[in-house]
Amino acid sequence: MKTVFDRYREIIPDFSAFQESLRQPVPVHFRVNRLKIEPQRLVQRLKAKGVHLQRVSKKYETLFLAPDLERPGKLLEYFLGYVHTQALTSCLACIALCPRPGSYLLDMCASPGGKTSHLAQLMENTGLIIANEPYPNRHVILNHTLSRMGVLNTVTAAYRAELFPLKQRYDYILADVPCSGEGTFRMMSQRSNYIERKGKARLPELQKRILLRAFDLLKENGQLIYSTCTYNPDENESVVDYLLNSRDAELLSVDLDIQHEPGLREWEKGAYGREIHRAVRFYPHRLNSVGFFMARIGRRG
Repeated sequence: MKTVFDRYREIIPDFSAFQESLRQPVPVHFRVNRLKIEPQRLVQRLKAKGVHLQRVSKKYETLFLAPDLERPGKLLEYFLGYVHTQALTSCLACIALCPRPGSYLLDMCASPGGKTSHLAQLMENTGLIIANEPYPNRHVILNHTLSRMGVLNTVTAAYRAELFPLKQRYDYILADVPCSGEGTFRMMSQRSNYIERKGKARLPELQKRILLRAFDLLKENGQLIYSTCTYNPDENESVVDYLLNSRDAELLSVDLDIQHEPGLREWEKGAYGREIHRAVRFYPHRLNSVGFFMARIGRRG
């Protein structure tokens, strides 16, 4: 099967299995919202309705797979804010950041709010989260998600991420940046075609500017996660490498109990610094979710 992703044949392990995974539907993953209900109680509620959940890992007790559920948004538990349907790899970005309760946190590109509400859950609704979303028309769904999930420690802002004011420094920052979204594509029929996002060629420049601003907003001992849902090294390792060459930044290890691949050391005619292997990549044939990239970053020393 020839696809637009053939350019990644040399960097994606077991490429034929990767191609086959694109023929499969994206599975339904749940995140249980501990701000409103404990995981075991939610499991029992859904089991009584004939909905059976599977833990994705012994370590992450709020993350579940719902293999036989087609319309999770129709559940009463969804409207009550007990659960949020979210790609597994998307949840892992917040877990990797691991913000402490009582912290100051900036989510630079927050809508539709799945990650923001997860961060609030991890912070136990304490401290302060700035949920920044530059497009005002996306604040409706962002605020709806935060309200439904019972989030109380968050305020919204509407700055362009790359121009976010430097008046305040943050303990934690999530920079889940606009990207080409290659990792979300699945061939749902023989006629399915990947449609490239308009302005794709300009994305790396925007991503670099956002990441530089994110780093400049960190406190001395702060940490940030840079993440995308694309396979393209120009939007992933190249952007992180640019930061490492522009600021006194270092890549920190990502400790996740989920199968992943290390960051690439080289791509096409370019090579990256040795630290880049500390970044992580997720592929749909390795982990049944959307393709994803993340890097955990701090100030050197």
